[in-house]
Amino acid sequence: MSLLHQLLAERDVLLADGATGTNLMAMGLPAGQAPDLWNLEAPEKVTRLHESFLEVGSDIILTNTFGANRCRLALDHASDRTVEINEAAARLARAAAERAGRPVVVAGSMGPTGVLMKPYGDQTPEDARAVFSEQARALAAGGVDVLWIETIFAFDELAAAVEAASETGLPVASTMTFDTAGRTMMGNTPEEASAFVQALPTPVVAYGANCGAGPAMLLDTICGFARSKAPGDVIIAKGNCGVPKTVGGEVVYSGTEEIMGRYARLARDAGARIIGGCCGTTPAHLGAIARALEDYQPGDVPDVSTIEAALGPLDRPKAGGSRRRRTR
Repeated sequence: MSLLHQLLAERDVLLADGATGTNLMAMGLPAGQAPDLWNLEAPEKVTRLHESFLEVGSDIILTNTFGANRCRLALDHASDRTVEINEAAARLARAAAERAGRPVVVAGSMGPTGVLMKPYGDQTPEDARAVFSEQARALAAGGVDVLWIETIFAFDELAAAVEAASETGLPVASTMTFDTAGRTMMGNTPEEASAFVQALPTPVVAYGANCGAGPAMLLDTICGFARSKAPGDVIIAKGNCGVPKTVGGEVVYSGTEEIMGRYARLARDAGARIIGGCCGTTPAHLGAIARALEDYQPGDVPDVSTIEAALGPLDRPKAGGSRRRRTR
């Protein structure tokens, strides 16, 4: 039994961590530079970010490797350092977790390749599996407990990532991202995503949603998973800290600690068992989530009016608007 399985068997809810990229930017990461490079160039800052999440109670910390696959790293002329970067990131997170004095799951973050799959782009399933396999093997070698595939918007890319990650023998978790229409970029609903994950040849230990258009939309997505999950499914909620706005030349997220606390409780009501934050979620926000979940007894799955009253309007596209569902 993996550590993640063990903790899920012992506890009703686990606290994931918060944002990586936006917090590293606040710590001095230059605009436009890949956060993944800091695993080698500023490891003390990556370590400090992990420690700050652990200090407020994170049970799961994600490695700083969201964009550390060779396709994404090629943009920074660093694809030849893919293995080095991923192994270094895993070691940094593992060391921080071992100093926590309690069980902490180290999750190897794997984001999308950034290349569209055929017929929309040039990438084949074999290409995608090779890219994900290289990263997954490096993260495993660095000592992660689980491979955490996140911010995926296409089923075929998710299938390739899960297959590649599962070949390491480690447990796999996955989250997709959904937009203001309540669908992935390829037009799929949370209910369709749930059915797709449930039918994968290799089962995942947990699945859900991350990023998106703020906590209200994320909660609406999690409710979709709640309506379609199978018995025993573990749902992940890892939403952005509000909506980003540019203030004085800087990107600021609208979510407050109070809002993120409400989001966490509603996510628990919707059945999520792993809850954290994505873009804009600072250690202070995550601390508010931890306090909100402490001894919280979940209620009924929230409806739209409950979500909007707590977190603001969902802002769905109006019927008859220009947005169209994409087909595959």
